[in-house]
Amino acid sequence: MAKLYFNYSTMNAGKSTALLQAAYNYRERGMIPKLITAKLDNRAGEAKIVSRIGIEEKASVFTSTDDIYEKVRNASATFKIDCVLLDEAQFLSKAQVWQLARIVDQLKIPVLCYGLRVDFRGELFPGSLTLLSIADEIKEIKTICHCGKKATMVVRRNNLGQIVSEGSQIQIGGNETYTSLCRLHWCEEMGKS
Repeated sequence: MAKLYFNYSTMNAGKSTALLQAAYNYRERGMIPKLITAKLDNRAGEAKIVSRIGIEEKASVFTSTDDIYEKVRNASATFKIDCVLLDEAQFLSKAQVWQLARIVDQLKIPVLCYGLRVDFRGELFPGSLTLLSIADEIKEIKTICHCGKKATMVVRRNNLGQIVSEGSQIQIGGNETYTSLCRLHWCEEMGKS
């Protein structure tokens, strides 16, 4: 039975690695996964899902205006799709998450989403909020803070390495920009303790 899955975490928890492992597992069993990622995040090049441990694959991309249901439906008319693996799910719109649900419910294709839950301000991304609301299964991929406790939050740093508490929700970056922390250390860094 097809389901909508949301696998979430903070930065540097291995979400893309887990997605690429899932793709490998499907292919190993003779199945065809469709990989999709946000066009917005092109740090490693456009139309690629890249893990920090060095593995990567080509992927289709989505923008904020794409109808993902139609893209998958059209592709499945050309070749069999056994699952959809979507990276950077936090960048989905509410409508696009519902399109993913239609892929599951109407096309009977499982959809596995991987993304961030909250931004640097501790606020949910719209795509993550909707996935947390309607996904059939939700799983946290854990990572740790520098203190050894589970990291659930992330701080953003400017180009001088200073913590910022205001700004656009979306700013593409990696280790040079974001640090995953436990709630206690996030509160301390953000001046909320």
